[in-house]
Amino acid sequence: MVSENGYSAKNIQVLEGLEAVRKRPSMYIGDTGVRGLHHLIWEVVDNSIDEALAGYCKNIILTIEEDNSITVLDDGRGIPVDMHPKEHKSALEVVMTVLHAGGKFDKGSYKVSGGLHGVGVSCVNALSIEFEATVYRNGKIYNQKYSKGKPLGDVQEIGECGEKTGTQIHFKPDDSIFEQTTIYNFETICARLRELAYLNTGITLDIVDKRVLTDESQYLSKRFYSDGGLVEFVKYLDSGREKIIKEPIYFEKLDSDVPVQIALTYNSGYSENLISYVNNIHTIEGGTHVSGFRMALTKALKDYAEKSKLLEKAKVDIIGDDFREGLTAVISVKVSEPQFEGQTKTKLGNSDVAGRVSSVVSLKLKEYLEEHPVEARIIVDKVVLAAQARNAARKARELVQRKGALQVGGLPGKLADCTDKDPANCELFLVEGNSAGGTAKDARDRKYQAILPLRGKILNVEKAQEHRIYESEPIRNMFTALGVTMGTENDPKELNLSKLRYHKIIIMADADVDGSHIRTLILTFFYRYMKSLIENGYVYLALAPLYLAIRNSNFKYCWSEEDRENAINELAKDGKRDLVTIKRFKGLGEMDPEPLWDTTMDPMGRILQQVTMLDAMEADRIISLLMGEEVEPRRQFIEENAYYANLDV
Repeated sequence: MVSENGYSAKNIQVLEGLEAVRKRPSMYIGDTGVRGLHHLIWEVVDNSIDEALAGYCKNIILTIEEDNSITVLDDGRGIPVDMHPKEHKSALEVVMTVLHAGGKFDKGSYKVSGGLHGVGVSCVNALSIEFEATVYRNGKIYNQKYSKGKPLGDVQEIGECGEKTGTQIHFKPDDSIFEQTTIYNFETICARLRELAYLNTGITLDIVDKRVLTDESQYLSKRFYSDGGLVEFVKYLDSGREKIIKEPIYFEKLDSDVPVQIALTYNSGYSENLISYVNNIHTIEGGTHVSGFRMALTKALKDYAEKSKLLEKAKVDIIGDDFREGLTAVISVKVSEPQFEGQTKTKLGNSDVAGRVSSVVSLKLKEYLEEHPVEARIIVDKVVLAAQARNAARKARELVQRKGALQVGGLPGKLADCTDKDPANCELFLVEGNSAGGTAKDARDRKYQAILPLRGKILNVEKAQEHRIYESEPIRNMFTALGVTMGTENDPKELNLSKLRYHKIIIMADADVDGSHIRTLILTFFYRYMKSLIENGYVYLALAPLYLAIRNSNFKYCWSEEDRENAINELAKDGKRDLVTIKRFKGLGEMDPEPLWDTTMDPMGRILQQVTMLDAMEADRIISLLMGEEVEPRRQFIEENAYYANLDV
């Protein structure tokens, strides 16, 4: 029977095998952009790390091939290749082609694992145009190839390997799925391998990038290995901050069914930097293990401070946030049956883990404070200072908001607003200086583009207490123009976006050293105090051209040295390169409105870079390193990365 609206049994699709993954890839890997592309690597590497957790793997080598395909080789036990009793095919093929299949469900094989959903490597297979598994096991080498999740033949025995064991996975992402890009980022992968090395002491992780040759004609490569584990990790994260206690605090409890490892330290900064992991999976949104840690940290420090009568001089109420200002901590727990929110594993839900972590922190931190009275007093003094600063910041916010400076009603005088009132259509350009601001106002489309000139360089919020930001006119103007306020029902420090007036906030600064500094200052402010703007994808960088190549009435804009060379070649096809004039743009204020519109503001011709939170942990470290108080780590970073700098000479 066919219903009147044409909806019948024939409309019901049954997706077989891995077709569901290809139909809805974002359900399994988060998205099909840059984050999802790199998530494919994490799934494969996590399988090798699980072998390491089980005690069978010491070395993992990841290779980015010349064609942007990926090869991951480990020296674990090798995936079983014998016949599966139920599926009547090789266990290797079952693992690679069946969702919710793998050794992670058998507690005799893996006591703890990150990939407990059993869909990881099969999803990688489904979303790859090329996929090849090679297994070294029982003295033999086995191989099977796939495309889009389907085997191209049976598992084959292709040679002998002696005593060598392990698994090699090679895959090339399907560009019909990953339409945005299939190009892997070396530094993004390095960041993940680095944290895995810190989390798993004694394991060597190598990365080789065959797309890049060094000056020594060797492939670009890095090795990650750690003996110090979480203590080294905390030192790395805090390398750009001024430490106030000499050595990180470390404690662990490994002889239980929920092993816990924690390292923490305090610095002179004003933000909390807490990184958490469950079975090596970075739980970006935290969870019960983080709740247990915070609760116990607050109680242990407060009990010690009250017992030692160190809070009497505070003269303000002290809350949990005060105990975590300037805190850098890494929490790593191992849970045999973790309950994650979704396959992307961003938040732990096991209620019992909070109590396990809390009891470890309470006991161990109490012991530390009793045994280290000097460090204990330094930490408590930091807590008191944080409470006083928080109270001053609250009063400053209330004063500013009472005056209406954070309300939409009184827009800053320098803002040239747009006529459209739909935030989804509107753009706000934050422009360096009045001169460039004036040109931008003349160049813009008044219907949907607003211009806010910023006078000089804004306050470096990395070095300033919170209450000082509300005393800064450029920062107050940004709050006012954007229409946002600080404070929600759940968190007084959270940004309230309910009245955000623009869904594109575009930082437009000169393509020189001063312009780079201004961009960094604004991004530091956004990251520390308006992070949700970045998380929601509202923040962009406008790329202004560096050069204008001219020959007679023909001209080309150039955004890089490569663009300049290509423009010269194109304008001098007759070989007369000396007839091509190169004009170097010194600043946006020097440009006339028409070229500024054509190159930097016209949606059809401009180049925008969206600011993302792809690696918030590394972003936090770099911002603190570049914008913080410590000079030596900043100098070392600049020296090590000078090769990548765009020097204006």
